[in-house]
Amino acid sequence: MAKDSTGKNTKSHDKDYHKPSTVEDMTERNVQTIVRLEEAAKAERAKSDQIADVIANFCGSMPFVWAHLIWFAGWTIINIAPGIRHFDPFPFNFLTLIVSLEAIFLSTFILISQNHETRLSERRNQLDLQINLLTEQENTKMLTLLGRIANKVGVRIDDDPSLQVLEQATRPEQLVDQIEEATKQTSTTSAQKV
Repeated sequence: MAKDSTGKNTKSHDKDYHKPSTVEDMTERNVQTIVRLEEAAKAERAKSDQIADVIANFCGSMPFVWAHLIWFAGWTIINIAPGIRHFDPFPFNFLTLIVSLEAIFLSTFILISQNHETRLSERRNQLDLQINLLTEQENTKMLTLLGRIANKVGVRIDDDPSLQVLEQATRPEQLVDQIEEATKQTSTTSAQKV
């Protein structure tokens, strides 16, 4: 494994990461990076979580619906048809018990699967936030450097007040406070309308 200029380990595919020849190359690399991250996250899961995921995926499919339609129709026909010994006569108490137990287990499997997806989503959101913060810091630094270059070559930029504001570092804590304040105001306004 190679090391970068800071001494951190890098993979061989990382050395050319910022050297795409086309936009398609760039997007393909980004897609492949995300695929690798997703596969790594899936590989870390316990076997029981993987089984719960398979069951939850099957439960959310049309074959599951068709299997239940056939099962319920068959059960009902066998237990109401004349001339056949009925093992679960109407109102089908045994079928109700089985379906209730199935619902308990299926909801558990679905919750396990959703919990895993929530953890993945939180991880993606954290990655997205870190990249956005890094991008903001890079943009702030570029504006500062461009300002210095403009001063060096004699271009006036002091007449643009928005540029001076954008050169300031963004403070995430202040953004969170602004969002919470706006949310409170919206909630208060909505409550007053009701």
